[in-house]
Amino acid sequence: MNAPLIVMIALLSAVAGCTTNSHVYRNQPLVAKVETGMTQEQVRQIGGEPVSVTPRTVELGTCFDYVFTQGGRRQPFNVSFDGNGKVDHTSFITCAEWSSAQQRARSSGSGTGGMGGMGGGY
Repeated sequence: MNAPLIVMIALLSAVAGCTTNSHVYRNQPLVAKVETGMTQEQVRQIGGEPVSVTPRTVELGTCFDYVFTQGGRRQPFNVSFDGNGKVDHTSFITCAEWSSAQQRARSSGSGTGGMGGMGGGY
């Protein structure tokens, strides 16, 4: 795995923790039970049908969008699958937001030492 992707994943994890009440949703089955390496079918058995299913735009694969609703608040959550249909990422953002973050990380990683452009929006 290349350094810009590792930095981007760590940064997104930190941002997701700061911008959501992730502890509020920790008992949701998708948050508590979905693990890296699970199949799409296993995820559907845990969380039901996603709100939407989209092809990933940066890396080969698919992404499932879910929405949690609690206390009148809606919280996006995505489960992302690699080209083999196995879970490789989950986060409290939409698939479109995840794809955009991956694209920014890929763009900024070329010729900038991996950190160019990552500081402004976060």
